[in-house]
Amino acid sequence: MATRTESPQAALPERRRPELDAMRMLVVVGLVFFHSALVFATEGDFYVTNAETTEAITVIAGFGVVWAMPLLFLISGLGAWHSLRRRGAGTFTKERLLRLGVPLLLATLLLNPLPQWLRQRSSDPHYDESYAGFLPRFFDVHLEFDEVPFLVQGEYFETGHLWFVVLLLTFSLMLAPLHHFVPHEPCRRLADRLAAVTLRRRGVVLLPALAFAAICAFAGMEEDYAGWHRWSYLLFFAAGFALATDTRFRTVMRRDARPAACLGALLFVAAAPGFTTGDDPFTDTTPPAVVSRALFGAAGWCLVVAIPGLLDRPRQQPSGARAPTAPTTRQRVYGYLAAAVLPLYVLHQPIVVAVAYFVVGWAAPIPVAYVVLVTISLALTVAAYELLVRRTRVTRFLFGMRG
Repeated sequence: MATRTESPQAALPERRRPELDAMRMLVVVGLVFFHSALVFATEGDFYVTNAETTEAITVIAGFGVVWAMPLLFLISGLGAWHSLRRRGAGTFTKERLLRLGVPLLLATLLLNPLPQWLRQRSSDPHYDESYAGFLPRFFDVHLEFDEVPFLVQGEYFETGHLWFVVLLLTFSLMLAPLHHFVPHEPCRRLADRLAAVTLRRRGVVLLPALAFAAICAFAGMEEDYAGWHRWSYLLFFAAGFALATDTRFRTVMRRDARPAACLGALLFVAAAPGFTTGDDPFTDTTPPAVVSRALFGAAGWCLVVAIPGLLDRPRQQPSGARAPTAPTTRQRVYGYLAAAVLPLYVLHQPIVVAVAYFVVGWAAPIPVAYVVLVTISLALTVAAYELLVRRTRVTRFLFGMRG
């Protein structure tokens, strides 16, 4: 009997999944709300802090932290599989360097110093150094190899919110040679077996939660990278890449989405008390801290399985129906969202910090100040994308957009 080398499900062409673009945009727009909220948080060290703060922000923000950035990495892994399959390792590497490396360099030079300068001005009323005078101190850097992949370090220098781009570029460059040199046939057979088992037995797709629980519990968590340990994101990226290899995984995620969502929510609630005790629950080795981090890691995987599964509703085209000759309004909206994600991500945080620098001086209740901050920041971010990025070929290239 001949060995099946590629399942029929894996061989089927995969159409673009608009719900993934919608999820990416949901996370990126949500970051405007998230970073605006940090201005009013009692815990943490955001660039600008309001005089009046509330501890409620920590709890609300924590639920976004557990799934939002992991979901972006999972979706990026899904896209990487299709891109590598279509382009090959060499072209994929070049495309990643241009689409991620160019905006990373541009934003590091032009945008990242601003939040740090505003931090100095906000924290010290006597600080009167000009922005031009601050720039040499921001770029006074050195290399620290134990901070891989964040090799460039300095007293004031930071990658800031661009840590996501740094990690995504690093993971992509790690993936390309593996895809080129590792034999594909054994990998396809393994994916076929895993897909068959996962489809046959409910709950198997949730087993990777144990790996995420272990890395959070024993490697710790890092506040600078949205709470998760930096290498946890590599697992989410790799998981997305693996899930893209066979469409049966997509079926499983839809089927198990509801129990995954319930389990993820319960695990997150169980983890929450441990993050309110101890000096540093992100790194403490006390049993409550370790258990809480493990529960947090498991909750993250369950929710990242649940959200795409709940939102994935593939539409069956009627038999004999002709494909539309022109894009529908919904397709145009999704296309706009897909193209805007990276530029909006790059632009949003410096704008939020700049607006917050002025808003925190107002004598207004927290809800009013928060709504004003979010509204102005979101409007300016979209306007900057529309007027300064989207309109010319050069600016589109500099912000990682195609065409």
